[in-house]
Amino acid sequence: MRTPGGGDTYSPPLESALWEPSGAGHLPAPGGGEARLRAEDSRHTSAPRPPAPTGTMSGRVGDLSPQQQEALARFQDNLQDLLPTLPNADEYFLLRWLRARNFDLQKSEDMLRKHIEFRKQQDLDNILTWQPPEVIQLYDSGGLSGYDPEGCPVWFDLIGTLDPKGLLLSASREELIRKRIKICELLLRECELQSQKLGRKIEMVLMVFDLEGFGLKHLWKPAVEIYQQFFAILEANYPETLKNLIVIRAPKLFPVAFNLVKMFMSEETQRKIVILGGNWKQELPKFISPEQLPVEFGGTMTDPDGNPKCLTKINYGGEVPKSYYLRNQVRMQYEHKMTVARGSFVQLENEILFPGCVLRWQFASHGADIGFGVFLKTKTGERKRAGEMVEVLPIRRYKAHLVPEDGSLTCLKPGVYVLRFDNTYSLIHTKKVSYTVEVLLPDKASEEKIQGLEARRPSPVQ
Repeated sequence: MRTPGGGDTYSPPLESALWEPSGAGHLPAPGGGEARLRAEDSRHTSAPRPPAPTGTMSGRVGDLSPQQQEALARFQDNLQDLLPTLPNADEYFLLRWLRARNFDLQKSEDMLRKHIEFRKQQDLDNILTWQPPEVIQLYDSGGLSGYDPEGCPVWFDLIGTLDPKGLLLSASREELIRKRIKICELLLRECELQSQKLGRKIEMVLMVFDLEGFGLKHLWKPAVEIYQQFFAILEANYPETLKNLIVIRAPKLFPVAFNLVKMFMSEETQRKIVILGGNWKQELPKFISPEQLPVEFGGTMTDPDGNPKCLTKINYGGEVPKSYYLRNQVRMQYEHKMTVARGSFVQLENEILFPGCVLRWQFASHGADIGFGVFLKTKTGERKRAGEMVEVLPIRRYKAHLVPEDGSLTCLKPGVYVLRFDNTYSLIHTKKVSYTVEVLLPDKASEEKIQGLEARRPSPVQ
């Protein structure tokens, strides 16, 4: 696949273990065909975990091999200078870091020490008292709905209802990231409260990602970068806290979105992702007790006033009013620059080898507007005029010197897609353009899973 200014956009595939309950088909887990996930029965509430690195023990309290027990003791000795500064430095806490690095003492210690520095930098001991800006409180979706049958907190993230551009024009990237970190700390506190309430250790969280309404606007590069950074923070600072990440109402665009963030997830996290199909309302109560699940999502819980969405527990986000905007653009860094001569145009070709890829662009002109459109070549080879190609996005003039432009489209057909920067209407002024063009590939394993779920969906009654 070719992109302007540079190289191959393919990267070595990492297979993901994305599965659904009730034995509806399985994909190989990362690292080989032997590690497969299966739903052992219809009431299964947690993804099977891979074998512990030493013997067959899980590496959890009460299930340690002699080698793991020895590693824990040495880990405690190595951290004598840190243990007094940690709020809950019990064996459960320490084993999380050891499991995250397969009981490699040096790597586990390095990871934990970096986390301590992160806690200081972010002032995490006081983050629960920090209040984000009003726009984030009102329009950043999500909420704690309740607990699963084992007592683990259940957090809903409604990705599809988010207005990513509105949020980033109304708040800083740092504030949005800090809000996500605060959620992590809030969920850890909920685990501790549940442990005290139930008299047994609760240290994992069940997350549900609802993707209804997810579209190309959610693939806007600055928004994707926030999720990439968040998953990187999650992996580095909250290891072994995710029980399952359940995805519902996943659109056909999901494999592209997943491919953008999966490199920031560990293989263990990827194993815990569950994609539910069209019958998700029947399947979700197998993970979450109906009385802890809003009616909106297949449970029996309502607000005191009978609202099935449980708005007192879950924020559903929505479009951010422009009255909250603090700026009219988000600062972008562009990969390329070019000059479009007066009365001329420049065409950038991108070869798409299979349908389902997303073509994404950002550009800014300097001093004056610029025309832009997208076309599909009917034949490969020599340069084509616009009138000889299939029009995908009509050419129009953009005031990209005032507000940078960004956009994307799903490539429904393979072929050569041509991005045309047009200055033929200007016989006096040459235009300078800064731009980035990317081809976003779908994750093949999740794409096959989505297609399989679609194929099994019952036909509507005529």
